[in-house]
Amino acid sequence: MTSSAPTGLIPILATPFTDSGRLDTPSLRSLVEFQLDAGVDGLAVFGMASEGFALTAEDRAAVLREVRDVAGPELPLVAGVNGTSTVVAVEQARQAAAGGADQLMVLPPFFVKPSRQQVIDFFGEVAAATGASVMLQDAPGVTGVAIDVAAIATLAETPGITSVKVEAPPTPIKVSAVVAAAPGGFAVLGGQNALSLIEEYDNGSVGTMPACEFADLLRRVLDDLAVGRRADARAAFARLLPLIHLGMRPGQAWAVHKEVLRRRGIIASGAVRLPAQELDPLTSRALGEIVDDLRLPAWRKVPA
Repeated sequence: MTSSAPTGLIPILATPFTDSGRLDTPSLRSLVEFQLDAGVDGLAVFGMASEGFALTAEDRAAVLREVRDVAGPELPLVAGVNGTSTVVAVEQARQAAAGGADQLMVLPPFFVKPSRQQVIDFFGEVAAATGASVMLQDAPGVTGVAIDVAAIATLAETPGITSVKVEAPPTPIKVSAVVAAAPGGFAVLGGQNALSLIEEYDNGSVGTMPACEFADLLRRVLDDLAVGRRADARAAFARLLPLIHLGMRPGQAWAVHKEVLRRRGIIASGAVRLPAQELDPLTSRALGEIVDDLRLPAWRKVPA
């Protein structure tokens, strides 16, 4: 296991299913190969874009096994942990670490809203449970649990906690505040489907964790930013914004991600599991127009 924090472009993988709703292993392997071709710096599974809420323990073990097998031993692999109590989160953390995850992206407990001190205690116990490093996932829009800047700075001093994914809007403002408050070496990354990627990097973010259907295009944006081609980066990013916004649509985000992947020839089916929603005709039409405007390059067809 590595104790270093993940940085750079770390897409959250969708979990491909067959039309009948079973885990589609060939499509999953194809999806990982696409990410590697795109030049990602790491991969994440069981995040919000992964339909982690709809995966069985058997599914999770299979996903980790297949992703690690295709990605190889060196690429950083982040696994989401979303247990709604300490004991369940620790169980998920240990299973993910045993399955090959280097880092754990951990949500706070949210079914029963914890106190501020309970949040701090919770993350400390999860971090102590495995040899994998822990990323705090600050996503109050989904969990209803706020993790304030001072609490993040306190947790940044905890052994095993190496990073935070900021998804509390406006994310650039909170990124800046956490960077200023946390100790050196603590990594701050952005989420929310890379919606504010450039501003987050301007304010000290060292990575982004978006959905996975446009990793190749985001790679170019980040590469342009890194060498000072700011105008090119901003122009390319602006073209992606309609797709980024649609990929955040409540209830349908998973179907949006998968339909783009299907259209690009990366996975075989856009099927989702309840309670994720399939695309309605109006959203499907809007997505088709966006994809046509972007002229997203096809990759290759997955095995039938």
